[in-house]
Amino acid sequence: MSIDVAAAAQLACMLEVCAPKPGNVSPGRHFGDTRFEHFLASAAAIGIPFADAHERPLGDTIRIAVEATAQWTRSNTNLGMILVMAPLARAALLFRRPDLRGAVRDVLSATTNDDARQTYRAIRMAAPSGLGRVPKEDVSRVPTVTLLEAMQLAATRDGIALEYATGYEATFSIGVPSLLDARRAGLPWDDAVVETFLALLSVRPDTHILRRGGEELARAVTRRAADAVASGGVRTDAGRNEVAGLDAFLRADGNIANPGTTADLTAASIFAFLLNGGWTT
Repeated sequence: MSIDVAAAAQLACMLEVCAPKPGNVSPGRHFGDTRFEHFLASAAAIGIPFADAHERPLGDTIRIAVEATAQWTRSNTNLGMILVMAPLARAALLFRRPDLRGAVRDVLSATTNDDARQTYRAIRMAAPSGLGRVPKEDVSRVPTVTLLEAMQLAATRDGIALEYATGYEATFSIGVPSLLDARRAGLPWDDAVVETFLALLSVRPDTHILRRGGEELARAVTRRAADAVASGGVRTDAGRNEVAGLDAFLRADGNIANPGTTADLTAASIFAFLLNGGWTT
């Protein structure tokens, strides 16, 4: 079981980065400081930490996975993925029941202050851009609350924190159903992942864009993603033209509009789908 969960986590990260999602790194489409192969190395790095996710506290798994990634790349390739996927791995290994979302909620409700401390350490180590400062439980200080409570405080400004606070609402209500529908319709994995990404991006402004480019830009990206979905997305010529236009828009001005949080939620959706037997769907 541990090997299966680790393999599913690695595969989810690889499927996510291999799909040509608008505005993100994929094969042959790199950023100035981050290349496709850095994401592949990061996917491989989290295998061992995730395989043992049930044998240590959640915060330790998050920190160890970030440390393992740092051995392979100096770029922040997967902090968001680790944060959103680690509870899924722990839930699958600890509870081993069909109701994965319920198991994740149990994992989150049991988090401690030390989980928050270890997670804060991991975030500082990964050094994501655009975090800023907040007056209460800022990541630069020692937390005084549990990890779930810290995420609840950050939920209005961070999409990963919002997943913790809502019991993985976007993952299980948008991402997994979109992926299931795409695969049942016969879409190959790369198109299915892009369709899932667009479904997530069209519903909620990406908080990575929000932090780096502001609310107006984040909402404009969401509207364009919704237009792409309405035009058929990857399933029609008109939709693919919209997706190509969105990709060009997102890559302008040094990738400031990179929907990185949506990519993380896409990876979580793939992981949850795989944990529920989605590879053979």
